[in-house]
Formats: sequence, C-alpha cells, structure tokens
Amino acid sequence: MIPRRSILSVPAHKNNMHQKAAESDADVVMLDLEDSVPIDAKEMARANAAQSLEHLDWGDKAVSVRINGLDTPFAYKDILGVVGSTTPRLHSLVIPKVDNIDDIHFVARFLDGIEMDIPNNASVKIEASIETAKGLSNINSIAKSSNRLITLVFGIADYTASIGARLVSLSGHGDNDNSIYPGHRWHFVLSRIVMAAKANNLLAIDAPFGNFKDKKGLATSASMARALGCDGKWAIHPDQLSLINTCFSPLPEDIEKAKTILSACQNSNETGVVSIDGHMIDQATVRLARQTWEMGNCLNLTK
Repeated sequence: MIPRRSILSVPAHKNNMHQKAAESDADVVMLDLEDSVPIDAKEMARANAAQSLEHLDWGDKAVSVRINGLDTPFAYKDILGVVGSTTPRLHSLVIPKVDNIDDIHFVARFLDGIEMDIPNNASVKIEASIETAKGLSNINSIAKSSNRLITLVFGIADYTASIGARLVSLSGHGDNDNSIYPGHRWHFVLSRIVMAAKANNLLAIDAPFGNFKDKKGLATSASMARALGCDGKWAIHPDQLSLINTCFSPLPEDIEKAKTILSACQNSNETGVVSIDGHMIDQATVRLARQTWEMGNCLNLTK
C-alpha cells in the first residue's frame, strides 16, 4: 500500500521546486502541467517533468503528473512526453476535468499503446479529477471505467465555476467558504465522490485548501474530508504537509482500539458479535479496525 495522505502539487515549469518536493514529507508529489503553468511554458514544463522523473531521487514517494485537459492541444503531447521514457518511475497520470468514461478510455488506450512499445515497465495508473457538474453526474460510470483508475479527486475551483457558485476567496480553493454557508459547503459533492470511489475500491482525494497560511482553516478542511471518508488531500505548499499527514493518519488511540478489537476477535470462538468491556463489536467494526491497523502498520505506527 502506498499512502496517499498528502499530495504536493508542484508547477512543472519551476524546476527549482522539484528537488525540494522530492525531499519533502509528501506521500505523493504531483508535477503539474496544467493550471499552474502558463501557455508559453507548457513545453518547458513537460521537458522539466520528464527530466525530473528520470534523474531525481524520489525515495519512497509516488510521483504523478497532471496532464492538460483532453480538450486542449497539449494533453497528447504531455502523455507522450512524460510516459515514453520514464514509465518505471511515473506512478500515475492525473486527468483534469473528467466529464465521462470516454476521457478515461482514451488515456487508458493511449497508455496501452505506449507500454506495448516499452516492454517490462510498470503500468501507469490513472487518477480522475472530478471538476464539473457533468463529471459528478457521470461519476458512477467514471469510477468503473478502467482497471488503471486508482483515485477520484475533487477539483473544487473548477467545480465552483461549473455550477456558477460564488467566488469567496482569492484562491477559490475552499478558504472562506464558511462566510457564506452554514456548514460544509461541498458536503454533498465530496460525499458523492467518496461513495463512488469506495464502491469501486478506489481512493478519494480532497481538493487543496488555498490559504496556506491559515493553519486552522486547513485543519478544519482536512478533518471534515477525513470524517467523510477521504483518504488524503492535495497540498499547494510544503508547510501544509505535516498537518495533512497527521489528519489522515490513525491516532495512537485509534490504533490501540483496533488492536484490542482484532485481538478479542482472534481469541473468541464467536463468528458474529463479540463483547469487549460491555461494548458489542460486530463484523463491520472489525473491518474498520482492520483498515485502521493496516494503515497504521503501513505508516510504521503499530510498533
């Protein structure tokens, strides 16, 4: 299991940021070719991403690349440019603004052809960014579209534009939403993404929080996403990583509870409900405990 608690987005044309990202606490580094890159820097960004994938030491990190939209003249060049010579190190491609299964099928078949020409290399995975009303309405079919698909990602700014909702912050990425909405403004959208992801054994990833200086706001945003079932969250600045990693990691008390539940079930002759200190533990709770323990074990928190 590769943890995907924190995904650090790095503009691919800013080469000086790549090494710092490789040395950061992010679980995943995403080299971005899309929105953070101006039009006249697209070619340079693509070349920089390919070079960094091939030559930097990424350690245990997963590395992904967000390509440009499939409705642009850049996307097919992005795929050829970053996959062709770097498949062994590239873990996944993030497809922005996925509206329907055709978007996933196109990229999946494109990758099939490239990988046929480069034998003995790892299969590149796909991450679908849900950023439009159309994409959300088609999310069930998108989530079932390909065995390459590993995550569904919430793209908050473009989704806001897609439905014509108010822009209430400079970034458009979730900060200051509580000034106009009593509660979690994107509760339905995020819950819908989580449900489709988990129904198809995918991970659900929350959008970034735009104001990287607002630690309290980030903590609230990440905690709500975690409570809704998200597995991780994008970050736009290294200073956000520690808080995000902590939020999406099991707490020591959670791991201890999971250990108690799993031990009791292992030692019990019962196959259904088990009693622990007056609490009735059924198999749904056991599954939750097992998930918690496995995540803790993956993060070396169970020792």
